[in-house]
Amino acid sequence: MKVAILQSEVPHYREDFFSMLRSRVGGLDVYIYNSVDFAKKKGFNVKEDDNIIYINNKNFGGFLCYSIRKLFKKKYDTLVLMLHFAHLTTWLLLFTKWIHGKKIILWGQGISVKRYLLEEKKPDWKLKLMIKFSDGVWLYTEKERNQWKKIFPDKKIIALCNTFTGVDEILSYRSLETKDELKNKYNIKEPVVFIYCARFESDYRRVDLLMDTIKSLDSNKYAFIIIGDGKNKPDFSEFKNVYDFGAVYDTAKKQELFTMSDIYYQPGWVGLSIVEAMAYGKPILTFKRSEQVFQCVEYSYLTENYNSIIVDSIEELINKIQSLSTNEIERLGNNARQYVHDKLTMSNMVDNAFLCFE
Repeated sequence: MKVAILQSEVPHYREDFFSMLRSRVGGLDVYIYNSVDFAKKKGFNVKEDDNIIYINNKNFGGFLCYSIRKLFKKKYDTLVLMLHFAHLTTWLLLFTKWIHGKKIILWGQGISVKRYLLEEKKPDWKLKLMIKFSDGVWLYTEKERNQWKKIFPDKKIIALCNTFTGVDEILSYRSLETKDELKNKYNIKEPVVFIYCARFESDYRRVDLLMDTIKSLDSNKYAFIIIGDGKNKPDFSEFKNVYDFGAVYDTAKKQELFTMSDIYYQPGWVGLSIVEAMAYGKPILTFKRSEQVFQCVEYSYLTENYNSIIVDSIEELINKIQSLSTNEIERLGNNARQYVHDKLTMSNMVDNAFLCFE
């Protein structure tokens, strides 16, 4: 079986997925329509190899047309294309399946993150039409998979259980130093330590809520470790209990920062960053999805009082945090790690993806 997968780019967190899937299907090529330089400017750490091929394309007004010459030259059996209604060539390939005879799997979130509350009640008709003409669908999470299965019960719609390269190593990691030893090393004296690890690029991270939290909690009791840079990053220098490490690419240092932390805190736009935090055994603190707070699809991995603390307001956040015991934080963290172990390993994601090829 020969498979071609189309993506905008291949960030570092997808590398293991493609390499492991390639070993299962025999022949697999990944095509990208964004140049490597363009992807790097977006902040992605991207890989270049012989199995990642640039495909000619034209973008106008947000709509994409890509060349199909390479896709047909190599005579692939299956095309994994993006579940994106603005990809005009994908529509063409879906409507002409009876001519070219290739199996088409669509890969995407299956819902708009910005219109989530609307589309979870009334799915986008354009995506519905694309899925109707496809042979199968890869969605990121079980929540969206269950939603589309109600509409297309007989179609192969798979929840990949989206995860990232390196998650298995994090699950098996245990520090040789204790939390207190690491806090002494970094001169962190506050009893409870929050950690934030995400780029400050999206306007939907709700940095304002992060700042409000820092200002509202007792600075002698609560510390905040910050990992990440970006255009929307605020100045934390006025806060003695905020430890800003910027962008961290040293794995050993990142392991230490997560080990000495107690709770992962990201107010909005949570995505794969929470999978990393849960793999380290950290419960997730975030805000409930609403018209004011957007959350990515990985938000459905969170269950209040099982592996996370989900709040509606700063006032509720403060009350819940102040009432949390050390044992409760540990329980939530252990559940978070177990959830990743059970559902979000890379081998599980590859196994799920392969179901559409059978």
